Amino acid sequence: MMEEKLMSKKKPAYPVKKKLDTYLGRYNRNIEIPIFYDDLLRFAGSVAVYDNEDNDTLWVRVFYSDFDREEIDLSLKKVYSILHSDGSERILEYLNIDAIDYCTFGNSKPFRIKVRNILNDNYTHFYVKKTDASRIYGLELEHMLSPYNLNFLVYKDTLIEEHIAGIPGDVFIKNVLPKCTASEKAQLAKEFVKFNERCMIRLLGDMRSYNYVIVPVHDFDHVVYRIRAIDFDQQCFEGKLRVYLPQFFKENYKMVELVSEKLQEYSVDQYKIEERSIVAKRIISSGKRIKQLVSAARADRISLPENIERLKKEIHEFTMDVEFKKCKTMGEVLDTALDFVKRNYEDVSMKQIIDKKF
Repeated sequence: MMEEKLMSKKKPAYPVKKKLDTYLGRYNRNIEIPIFYDDLLRFAGSVAVYDNEDNDTLWVRVFYSDFDREEIDLSLKKVYSILHSDGSERILEYLNIDAIDYCTFGNSKPFRIKVRNILNDNYTHFYVKKTDASRIYGLELEHMLSPYNLNFLVYKDTLIEEHIAGIPGDVFIKNVLPKCTASEKAQLAKEFVKFNERCMIRLLGDMRSYNYVIVPVHDFDHVVYRIRAIDFDQQCFEGKLRVYLPQFFKENYKMVELVSEKLQEYSVDQYKIEERSIVAKRIISSGKRIKQLVSAARADRISLPENIERLKKEIHEFTMDVEFKKCKTMGEVLDTALDFVKRNYEDVSMKQIIDKKF
């Protein structure tokens, strides 16, 4: 008997409905920009982009006619100013668009823009993508519930995302992990457990090794590694609970193996509890903002009916919380999941208060 595939073949892009659009405007995410995704599709030619080891990156570098390139370069510089500065044009003369790359791999088919400061040769990237409501929910949830803030803009059918720096997970696992010390591997195992838990709680799926980066942080006399998601296409879409747990992807086998080798079962459970508590605190501190986002998601269509039915059943079996059986939309499943984490945290906190008092 063939094993069931973990992921669906293709996820559709969902439009931004009025309630989400209102939310984006309220929190300065919805800002007019001078170029659209479709404008960048007018390229006249392309060449493949290879990495330092001559492997095909699946990105192509695109070229435009002289007339189009001048207009596109100026518009992209303006987008950079809106995204990273005050939106004024006074910095434009110091910027250069070094490259525009296009990726046909995956759902979002993004353009990657390389912007260089000509005064000091520092450069950064940002991405231009087609708008997808489920991706926007993913970006906002990452902004509020992870340790990291995210900068992005939405205008009509175009999404602008800042670049998230780090070593791609698949590259790290292949080239860096074998050279890590025993203590670094133990710390990575701990971080993967927390990352795994965080993805499940907020229903972020498809965290295969090439969809997250590992960020080395130098702290006194050692290096601490952090794991950051970089792809939010699969926010609240799939019906299989396993999709929201990075541990079940074969691409993460080495990380799972690391957890088994370096951490005792008690430690794994403790790190899960820690992450749930941290996420619960972030839910509480986000206040009205996360309530407004989830309210938009509850009324939105960001998945298929069969996925909603399957996921709410599987989460009910996992948590034994009857509230999941009442959900009718994927946004309601998300709301119930976040509420479940929050309620359990508050119940434990209250018990600790009562225990101390009596």
